[in-house]
Amino acid sequence: MIEQVALARGHEIVARIDAHDAFDLHHADVAIEFTTPMTAKENILRAWAQSVPVVSGSTGWQPEELKDESLELREVDSKKLIVESKTGKVMLVWSSNYSIGVNIFFEVNKLLAEKMAAQPQYSPSIKEIHHIHKLDKPSGTAKTLASQIQNSTLKIRNGEVPIESVREGEVPGTHIVTWDSPEDTIVITHIAKGRQGFALGAVLAAEEITC
Repeated sequence: MIEQVALARGHEIVARIDAHDAFDLHHADVAIEFTTPMTAKENILRAWAQSVPVVSGSTGWQPEELKDESLELREVDSKKLIVESKTGKVMLVWSSNYSIGVNIFFEVNKLLAEKMAAQPQYSPSIKEIHHIHKLDKPSGTAKTLASQIQNSTLKIRNGEVPIESVREGEVPGTHIVTWDSPEDTIVITHIAKGRQGFALGAVLAAEEITC
């Protein structure tokens, strides 16, 4: 799907790599990496060895593991991290979710959490639903939502927002944030209808660091 979006936007695909292909990116301006928590770091390091910057959407691992003396990690916020070389070249853009709609949802979640800081009668919780093939649990998006809530209010029990993870069928991704009180309940929800939005966001990020 990323390939389809990139071609539609006038880009050229010079390599498409799976687990059994040679890792040759010498003709690439940027690599887009959506793999697994076990392979993401190695894939990024292989791309860097060929001087190719990476846009990564793999979750379930810690991008901070990539820190070394020749690189600078810059955390934009809890949902996005940028790695730059000493010369200022962007070598990695990582995000827990590239969907434009989800990123708007992040802003709504943050605003609601800020309002709830003065309302201790409300307790937050998160539910995320994904397809059975998703390996990490909870999702990176759910962790980002929880982090935003925790950063906005100090009243969370034990410093954590409860997250329920469900894996069923081929669900692209649903995230539900609930604030419950004895008087009422407030719910905000994002439902992905497919994966096109994630692909578009990743290609837009790749365009940004190569322009």
